[in-house]
Amino acid sequence: MKKYIVASMSLFGFVAFKAQQNVTLNVRLKPIQTLIVNPSQKVVNLDYKTKDDYANGVSSVNADHLSIYSTGGFQVKVKGANAALQSGAKNIQANTIQIKASAGTEVLNGAQYAQNVQLSANDAILVTSANGGVDKKINIEYKGAGANAYLDNYIAGQDPTVYTTELTYTIISQ
Repeated sequence: MKKYIVASMSLFGFVAFKAQQNVTLNVRLKPIQTLIVNPSQKVVNLDYKTKDDYANGVSSVNADHLSIYSTGGFQVKVKGANAALQSGAKNIQANTIQIKASAGTEVLNGAQYAQNVQLSANDAILVTSANGGVDKKINIEYKGAGANAYLDNYIAGQDPTVYTTELTYTIISQ
């Protein structure tokens, strides 16, 4: 009997106790948005060279002008530096220039693209998307006024007379 008791004690001696500890694992996602203007399209010219240009207006279509990365829904906005483009004492009202956005070569499904947004010194929404995207492209068309709106803005002795403003594009999460 002593042998059985010693054997039983030996078996129980090899039993290990189990210990548990818990760890909380968090996956923390922060919003990231990047917006890049195509480096070869940093300067956009609206050239009025002919009678028809002044009558009908001119446009510049910039394919894949903007490239975006966003971790979720976003808006792309644009604004000009001032309410008017100036050259010396003369100016052209910024709101005579329209901006149109459209899908580029890398399409963001479900995005809404604004048409004929008037340039101003206030933010205007060009693109809205409920979904994020990686390296999605946006085409931008700039259109200057027709109907001879700029007819009296040429300054004698300048070839060409240049009216300039800086545009700021912004991407924000939504």
